[in-house]
Amino acid sequence: MATMTSSTRRTGDHFEPTDTDPQVQRRLRGYLEQIDYTAYASNKAVLGAIVPKAEAGRFQRLAVATATARAKWVAEAAAMTDASASLSEAQVARLAHLRSAYEELAAVYEATRRLVERGYVAYRAADG
Repeated sequence: MATMTSSTRRTGDHFEPTDTDPQVQRRLRGYLEQIDYTAYASNKAVLGAIVPKAEAGRFQRLAVATATARAKWVAEAAAMTDASASLSEAQVARLAHLRSAYEELAAVYEATRRLVERGYVAYRAADG
């Protein structure tokens, strides 16, 4: 049997109050909202200064680069295994490099999308 010794419980990335006093809950939620807003404002200021806008063309270029990196990784693995069932250490290292490039580009794409989703940077759609 578990016993809670705190007035908060952790759910996902945020704490939620478990205290039954409504005033205590409201006050804690207010504090947490202030904390969340501080993080939002900081992200918006810093990221907005460094990445002032996200344009449709930038997303397209990132998507193409990501798809190309994935295609290279998969195609090279297929070619390697067509030639031999076992891979050399150098081949494995090459595949790891290609996979890393793909994963990094995919992470950048998702991070850029989150910047727009969370309102940290402005989005400019393609003209026409």
